[in-house]
Amino acid sequence: QVQLVESGGGLVQAGGSLRLSCAASGRTFSSYGLGWFRQAPGKEREFVATINWSGDTTTYADSVKDRFTISRDNAKNTMYLQMNSLKPEDTAVYYCAEAGGRYATIFMSHYDYWGQGTQVTVSS
Repeated sequence: QVQLVESGGGLVQAGGSLRLSCAASGRTFSSYGLGWFRQAPGKEREFVATINWSGDTTTYADSVKDRFTISRDNAKNTMYLQMNSLKPEDTAVYYCAEAGGRYATIFMSHYDYWGQGTQVTVSS
């Protein structure tokens, strides 16, 4: 069974940076697409970024484009989300997810496995 564990969240001032990590186990990590999603209080979970099995194709939500960077290290079974120029509206629980195949989409229904989330809080 696939297990995903997020880490790296915390409290940061507006304009600061954080790097989130997602450690995976249970199957061949390099064969599957991955994504980051987030959920703020009172809002539905939303797409943040995706990356395909090899790391050569990425997508970003408009709200994080040019501020966040998704990457993966298949040798370490780990995915990352580098978050720069953080804004208070980025405050949310961030979740990593693994797809059922080699490619990724922006839709939550595409993903079979989810982590428990890590809290990111950005202060003004």
